[in-house]
Amino acid sequence: MNVRHLSFRLLQVYQAVVQTGSISQAARQLHLTQPTVSIQLKKLTDWAGEPLLESQHGNLVPSRVGAELYRASQDVLGRFADFSQFVQSARAGNSGSLSLGIVTTAKYILPPLLAEFSRQFPHIELILNIGNRAQILSRFEQQQDDLFLFSHPPAGNQVLARRLLKNPLQLIAPPGHWAVDKSGLGMADLKDERFLIREPGSATRMMLESWLSSQGLVLQKTMQIESNEAIRLSVASGLGLAVLSAHTLKAGTEPVEQLHLPGLPLESHWYLVARRDRRLSATAAQLIRFLPAQLAQHLDPAWLVSDLARLPDDFLPDN
Repeated sequence: MNVRHLSFRLLQVYQAVVQTGSISQAARQLHLTQPTVSIQLKKLTDWAGEPLLESQHGNLVPSRVGAELYRASQDVLGRFADFSQFVQSARAGNSGSLSLGIVTTAKYILPPLLAEFSRQFPHIELILNIGNRAQILSRFEQQQDDLFLFSHPPAGNQVLARRLLKNPLQLIAPPGHWAVDKSGLGMADLKDERFLIREPGSATRMMLESWLSSQGLVLQKTMQIESNEAIRLSVASGLGLAVLSAHTLKAGTEPVEQLHLPGLPLESHWYLVARRDRRLSATAAQLIRFLPAQLAQHLDPAWLVSDLARLPDDFLPDN
């Protein structure tokens, strides 16, 4: 008895004969001729070396050996039916895993959306990796995640990046600061103030330094703090001024004041990013289709980009 001589088709034929009790009915069910079914049964009987079917009251029923073969065929064919359904679900993006690499500021808006995504697609395992821009950039370069969220996307031909949300950068000061509500101020009037800034490579810091450079300004006093939350708390306590994402500020309860200067807030965006040289997973495609409607439903319309609905078309040209 050599299992290499077995085939799914032989087991399917035998299963149909047992279930119908008739070669002719099994043939009709399988869209085969009766001689073909008979030949398949003979092959299976020869392989087993024992009678598999007996005639009782005009019906074919399994013998003792045949009953055990039937149970085995049910196990085998059932497991592969489950596997087929799993593959179909995975191809449709309804199951599998999805790994995301996001910059720290995105943690204020993405988790609630992912919670709804998880409710709609409970068989997709979500893996969320949060870090500063340098850390997420490293993950991008090493192709460690399916999709990425940057406020300043990497450059290069392998980068596919599309705007996802507005991310305005606002200038904040402690309550009671002399510049609060004072009209006619420009950034040059604040150049001697202490500014609390993120680490080198931070997108917020890069945008602030670029904007200052365009005006010929350089900050005289700075303090580096590698956390948006710590910067927000430090400003509230009077340690200095800072430029932070509006989303970061909305998430906090500390008392801070926004300074309205010409050119501020700085216009910034979050970008959804994928690699052109890596096949987009079906689960990633599912999230891309999911995001536009959910963002429009749950977020302030003022933060939405005008071309948000085109996101699936940008990432999924055959969508």
